[in-house]
Amino acid sequence: MKNLRIMVDVSVTVLHHGHIRLFKQAKEYGNVIAALTIDEEIKYHKGYVPELSFAYRKEILESIKYIDEVVPAPWLITENLLKKHKIDYLLHGDDNQNLVDESKIIIIKKTKNISSSIIRNQIIKNHANQF
Repeated sequence: MKNLRIMVDVSVTVLHHGHIRLFKQAKEYGNVIAALTIDEEIKYHKGYVPELSFAYRKEILESIKYIDEVVPAPWLITENLLKKHKIDYLLHGDDNQNLVDESKIIIIKKTKNISSSIIRNQIIKNHANQF
């Protein structure tokens, strides 16, 4: 089972321990391909330009020992993207909304109480409270 190609879709606008746990779990199945959301998709779906550009977020992900490859991705993963990158399974948290057949998805529990949005909102709140 270690020769599988496992895709994990992420935006990583703010890298956190939940991401690392996700990558570590994916690595147990085989080679990890991080499908990194492109900047335009983040702007369209989340309503802001990421703090770090795709190129910088990709560079960060490439330095993580659990990740073997990083590819650009749209907001939602499709069967076509899996085929293009010869992916065996998409590994995702239990909030999956991707457009992939259930037989191709490995669902895991997300790390509770953490997300890039939570961190971003906490930074904004902390900064506002300083004045």
